[in-house]
Amino acid sequence: MAEHNQVQGGVPMTMIQALRSGLDVMMGRDDNVIVYGEDVGYFGGVFRVTEGLQAKYGKTRCFDAPINESGIVATAIGMAAYGLKPVVEIQFADYFYPATDQIVSEAARLRHRSAGDFSAPMVIRMPCGGGIYGGQTHSQSPEAFFTHVCGLRTVMPSNPYDAKGLLISSIECEDPVIFLEPKRLYNGPFDGHHDKPVVPWSKHDMGKVPEGYYNVPLDKAVVFRPGKAVTVLAYGTMVWVAEAAAREAGVDAEIIDLRSLWPLDLDTILESVKKTGRCVVVHEATRTSGFGAELTALVQEHCFYHLEAPIERVTGWDTPYPHAQEWAYFPGPARVAEALKRAVEA
Repeated sequence: MAEHNQVQGGVPMTMIQALRSGLDVMMGRDDNVIVYGEDVGYFGGVFRVTEGLQAKYGKTRCFDAPINESGIVATAIGMAAYGLKPVVEIQFADYFYPATDQIVSEAARLRHRSAGDFSAPMVIRMPCGGGIYGGQTHSQSPEAFFTHVCGLRTVMPSNPYDAKGLLISSIECEDPVIFLEPKRLYNGPFDGHHDKPVVPWSKHDMGKVPEGYYNVPLDKAVVFRPGKAVTVLAYGTMVWVAEAAAREAGVDAEIIDLRSLWPLDLDTILESVKKTGRCVVVHEATRTSGFGAELTALVQEHCFYHLEAPIERVTGWDTPYPHAQEWAYFPGPARVAEALKRAVEA
């Protein structure tokens, strides 16, 4: 069971800078890596992840695309099939829907349909999640759509170090990878307390990132916080919310940062749940048919005789992300703490 260790020798980076560094490293190592999307080239992306890459690598390696998600993904599939390694950006995860047919019917199926003659080694980057007052059209967490599609890998980092290492591994992967970036974590870890000052990544160990090449495995979860009383399964922003909840509730929770949603590191999950006998699943997406339902089913199937209490789920509500009542929707530390207490007191 892997545990997060303090990064040695890194330099302070936000998640934005870490992602940019990952792109820079791979574009420097491989001329076949190209980067494009809406406002990605000249402007450097709406969150500035690709800032400076066009100036450094030229307009044929980093360029702008029309506002046409279907076209962005379709051209990337063609490029990937013929040897390039495109990294495309969907400006917000909320806008991937026009590209659904290309992602599901073409990118994910190409290797299987061609009996291995072709593949689509491409990365689709998508900022996701709420917490920035983006309302229902800039706050969605659609990860469960992608984990349901055979042939896709789905990744969501929770910190700058993992973000860069996972992005590099995604670019090197021979399968299409959906790379979801929790935008509330771009500039610092967010524990759900929106009324408190933001802590920048520069003041956190996981904000230290090596400047050169390294990778993080795409199929390995990590123990974010060791504990003995209850296992928490989380990813993205919810990792930090779960940590705050455990600390504030005084519960000795073991928090598993999944990092890769599919393929899923089931061994790490089962090892933890069999040790604690209790499990809380946390995600920001809506509850019904969310990825937490799959996690709950897997834990129930594999750990039935080890469980001492019902599995708890803390999620967003089954409603569009509200603009005026953002924090009533967001699964904050108070809701997670209540679930932790129910689990350990059952």
